[in-house]
Amino acid sequence: MDINYRKTKFLKVAATIAQCPNTDLPEIVLSGKSNVGKSSLINAIADNKKLARVSASPGKTREVIYFETDGKLIFADLPGYGYAKASKEVQARFSKLCDDYFRSGRKISLVLHLIDIRHEPSVKDKAMIEFLNASSIPFFLVFTKCDKLSKFAASKQVAKMAEYLDFYEDANVFTVSSEKKLGIKELCDSITEFVF
Repeated sequence: MDINYRKTKFLKVAATIAQCPNTDLPEIVLSGKSNVGKSSLINAIADNKKLARVSASPGKTREVIYFETDGKLIFADLPGYGYAKASKEVQARFSKLCDDYFRSGRKISLVLHLIDIRHEPSVKDKAMIEFLNASSIPFFLVFTKCDKLSKFAASKQVAKMAEYLDFYEDANVFTVSSEKKLGIKELCDSITEFVF
């Protein structure tokens, strides 16, 4: 199936599970730390810098933000976790929304779990990978901001991440740069192939 990722548009915002859209379209969920580049990735996939609001201040996304692509699938951008300046109460609310999301029984076709390639994965990144493995939810590991490292340094870093995160040898792993559009086409092609 051909998907025109440039035909990606804002769908809606949901602050609770009850507000999430009911749809039969395949759902691609973006998860990861605050400031890992989820909004930038949506913009790069859609080739539209103005689609998802990219904030200079991490932790601004406090709801699930939905985008529809070519009438064929939807992206759900979950709130990022681990932003130190958010109060404990706010962090707990983000965390509950994410936990509820994965336990809500929604039919999730694929999770894109984003990790900044420059930094060691957090304890929550590790917990997320363990959860996805245990719950058999299919996921792609997407290492962002790869333009900040040389190709050699990036591949070395991915090998190091594999040891820490304990992901399978046959895991779907991508290194991307939203800013330079590196790896974006490969990621889109793989999403299409996997989902359809």
